[in-house]
Amino acid sequence: MSKGIKAIRMGTAIAVFCVLGACAATYQNHGYVPTDSDLEEILVGVDTRETVGQSIGRPTSFGMLQSGGWYYSQSRWRHFAYKAPKVIDRQIVAITYTDDGIVENIERFTLEDGRIIALSRRVTDSNIKGISFLRQLMGNLGNLRAGDLLKSN
Repeated sequence: MSKGIKAIRMGTAIAVFCVLGACAATYQNHGYVPTDSDLEEILVGVDTRETVGQSIGRPTSFGMLQSGGWYYSQSRWRHFAYKAPKVIDRQIVAITYTDDGIVENIERFTLEDGRIIALSRRVTDSNIKGISFLRQLMGNLGNLRAGDLLKSN
């Protein structure tokens, strides 16, 4: 074989490996969830908000009220070529407190525990469906008062 053919084959092989390498999926991690060993250090009924904050850190999400729970969340996303990103792992750790601020319960939820919730769109429908421009114009003629026409600025 000549050197030219070997160079073409080598270039083709390198191009194929580059193309195949570009099709590899990439992953992104978002958020923070404490590990099981970190959560074992928290004693239910003993630890308070302050001790939990010192041992595993404060979360970025709180309950609606200050007396609500703390929520730690973490997601792992898979990005592949032209496809939309897909969540492949999600974990949520919920720590609830009593009114006195003492740990009441610790729960871990995963993607498998989740449910699909259909969100309703609250869009106000316009009241002018099926009404022509002339009908709207004629309907507004009755809303005029003589006093409005006689006012001067």
